Amino acid sequence: MSDLSHTDVYTLPTLVDLLQHRADVQGQQAAYTFLGDGERDTVTWTYADLDRQARAIGATLQAYQSTNQRVVLLYPPGLDYIAAFFGCLYAGAIAVPAYPPQSARLDRANARRLLAIVSDAQPHIILTLASIGNAIEQMVSQIPSVAAIRWIATDRLEADAQQAWQMPAIHSQTIVFLQYTSGSTAAPKGVMVSHQNLLHNERMIQQAFGHDMATCVVGWLPLYHDMGLIGNVLQPLALGGQAILMSPVAFLQRPLRWLQAISQYRATTSGGPNFAYDLCVRKITPEQRENLDLSTWSLAFNGAEPIRPATLQRFSETFAACGFQPEAFYPCYGMAEATLFVTGGAKHKVPIVQAFDGVALEHYQVVPAAAAAPGLRALVGCGHLWDSQAIRIVDPATAMACPPEQVGEIWLKGPSVAQGYWGRPVETAVTFQAQLADTNEGPFLRTGDLGFLCEGELFITGRLKDMIIANGRNYYPQDIELVVEQCHSALRPGGAAAFALDIQGEERVVVVAEVDRTYRHTEREADSSDSQRGGEMLIRTIRQAVSEEHELRVHAVVLIKPGTLPKTSSGKVQRHACRVAFQEETLVAWL
Repeated sequence: MSDLSHTDVYTLPTLVDLLQHRADVQGQQAAYTFLGDGERDTVTWTYADLDRQARAIGATLQAYQSTNQRVVLLYPPGLDYIAAFFGCLYAGAIAVPAYPPQSARLDRANARRLLAIVSDAQPHIILTLASIGNAIEQMVSQIPSVAAIRWIATDRLEADAQQAWQMPAIHSQTIVFLQYTSGSTAAPKGVMVSHQNLLHNERMIQQAFGHDMATCVVGWLPLYHDMGLIGNVLQPLALGGQAILMSPVAFLQRPLRWLQAISQYRATTSGGPNFAYDLCVRKITPEQRENLDLSTWSLAFNGAEPIRPATLQRFSETFAACGFQPEAFYPCYGMAEATLFVTGGAKHKVPIVQAFDGVALEHYQVVPAAAAAPGLRALVGCGHLWDSQAIRIVDPATAMACPPEQVGEIWLKGPSVAQGYWGRPVETAVTFQAQLADTNEGPFLRTGDLGFLCEGELFITGRLKDMIIANGRNYYPQDIELVVEQCHSALRPGGAAAFALDIQGEERVVVVAEVDRTYRHTEREADSSDSQRGGEMLIRTIRQAVSEEHELRVHAVVLIKPGTLPKTSSGKVQRHACRVAFQEETLVAWL
């Protein structure tokens, strides 16, 4: 790819060189626009603006000898977060994106996660804003170990601070940041991502998505998450394009804002997890759709776990009159340990949806089925590999490659595979340095995801650690969760978790499900049921649906308030966290 000065930016050694290149060549071009209210309250920075901000923060960090030190970023959504990230790079420090404070009151889950990150990363400095000082004071009072760390408010730096900046001694293998994993199956671990990892992954995204300098990205994904940071911030920088950003809360409060921004700014690329598309279908009215023009939206990526065929169909049908084309959907697969992007299909092609025998999949066998066959499971293909990557489907018990007709663990190698986990040599060796037992080929990244290749297309079936084994059968939790969500209109789409507990030596299944807030005022009253009877009816319905569909007895059902199901920042259900909350009795009960 060439830009205004015919420089191949992917040959540059670091992201610092890349941003300086953009500031030199396209300094006055708008780079990032943040919609403060998700609509009209806008702040725009050029590439030159970002370079100046990064120099000032970088110089300040250099003054505190922060080279090679970890620096936690604790910001609300906005452009200051991007400046702080690049400020760390400009100082040769290692950025540690963290969850921002949502309010003066820090909830237990966020406090636990922040404490885990701080304990693991051992940061030298925490960067934040003076404007959220009250929230910070409340936070550190709850986490004493954080209070001892030096805090710097980047919105109080002197205007001439940038003059003291010096180019750090960094190179392509220098660690840029620690991307802490979601903790969906274990405690969060810091993935070490280098400049080379990022530049290679950005090149793959550009190639797979068919991007160029005319690309306009709209995004609401959290900037402290890999999909938001790498996809919506660093990809536009690599392209020399523009990004229109808003906070996740702005989108969740009013999903229309996302599609309005795509329509208003004539965006070409945007996306999110599966639930985001379902939310738009549920919340955007026919009257609101009349004012949307989605005809320029040529790539709608979906990197959820899982990607559901019904979601793609519902969204395409609902927004067809707005100009949205089904071939704009772009299912893909990725993970933090591989920087971000791993596989994706061909642009401008309708997603591949293939039916397989559901019972066979439970026994790790791949048997294609007719679309109308009983017991089928429809899976969405996640595309193929790009640019020097290699993939193997491996039996996790024997570490030997699986035959084509068998489900196995996905193993990956290539330049985008990260350096390992920060301060965890044993776990790094197990996860990042795997070798095939029969050929010694490697090293491979063990993704922990189960799947298979069919005619070159990657299909994901579930997470290895999330598998439920009961009555001698393997159950994918997302299959159970889908049955739960569809068994009654009071249960929220994407709001269920299924997991197993060992009770007296036997695997027992537990289901946690969010009840829609509208149910209190509509269906329950229509049934002439009080709160207790309404809850009992829903529990009976869930038990019966799971029993009929999977011949599986549910040990316990917990109904919880909407929006309280533990999820990652990208919308994936945290089944491990659900299990812990169930055992600790900390789930937010609906009644």
